[in-house]
Amino acid sequence: MIGGTFVIDAVTHAYNLHPSNYRAGKYAHSLAQLIWGLHSGLSADPHRVTKEEGFLKNWSVQELAHILFVESCIDVAVHHVLPLQTLYTDGLCSYEKTVEIKKRYPDRFLVYAGVDPLRGTAALDDLDRQVEELKPVGLKLYPAAWLGESFRHTGWRMDDPSIAFPLFERARKLGIKNIAVHKGLPMGAVPLEPYKVDDIGGAADAFPDLNFEIVHGGMAFLDETGMQLSLFPNVYVNLEVTGALIVKRERWFAESLAALLKWAGPAKIMWGSGTVFSHPQPALHKFWNEFQLPDDLVSVAGMQVTPDVKRMILGENYARYAGVDIEATKKRIANDAFSKAREKGDFTPYSYKEGTP
Repeated sequence: MIGGTFVIDAVTHAYNLHPSNYRAGKYAHSLAQLIWGLHSGLSADPHRVTKEEGFLKNWSVQELAHILFVESCIDVAVHHVLPLQTLYTDGLCSYEKTVEIKKRYPDRFLVYAGVDPLRGTAALDDLDRQVEELKPVGLKLYPAAWLGESFRHTGWRMDDPSIAFPLFERARKLGIKNIAVHKGLPMGAVPLEPYKVDDIGGAADAFPDLNFEIVHGGMAFLDETGMQLSLFPNVYVNLEVTGALIVKRERWFAESLAALLKWAGPAKIMWGSGTVFSHPQPALHKFWNEFQLPDDLVSVAGMQVTPDVKRMILGENYARYAGVDIEATKKRIANDAFSKAREKGDFTPYSYKEGTP
């Protein structure tokens, strides 16, 4: 917790960025370099890892958990299966890692399944399998894949009745209510169209009993994203990467947050670090302890970011969204190994050593 506030990190990844994991040549390299560039550009020392120090590696689930729950003030995190097998052999964040996380840390992690809708009926079968084993609270999607021998970047739309809707129907049948989709941040040097948000409303309208989570909300298409929040009660925003802007690009973060608040207030905005893309503690510390909207942006947002608003964004909104009982979870994790380690007050970044309990 930070300042007595229970923190839920709505999206984390134990990436495998090692070049041996690349399948699609320059496209896998391009995305890995984008992730590295965001890490380097938005992180300040000592929370920046150089390439030479091993950022482009296969990150373990133990490292991820240590970063989140010992080196930062996060209490519970969400881990996503990433279905990018056309780019990376293991999809970039493998299914097997999510299985391991579910078994190792059931009180600390929630998990999302992940499939590629362009695989048609195979995606439906894959979702069946993942739901049976993982018992996920959500489904993570990407709006494009790289197909064929030429790895052609191919997008699809969330409002497509032939590609998207069968998957949403299957998710609903399996008891998955929360659908997260990567938007606003192109995955390397690729066409921009699939990463726009103009297809969210059609999905939200057709499936009013499902929730749709715009991942990277606020990075781009600000008013379009805000309008979706205001029009549809089942559309939410996840601040993965956007939240990290606060460390070195505070004005950009403030403008993005003010625009989202302008349209729909704070109740549908959820904190997400994207760790291991960046270390979560600097942004979390600055947001809770130092951040306020400048006066000109208060007039845009119609409000200041008060401690009550921060509590909503950092945990209460996601708890309501995913059905997390905060008080019960506090009791379960109060005396676990992470809580005991954090009591020592050592927030040294990237300090996990092989064999640490």
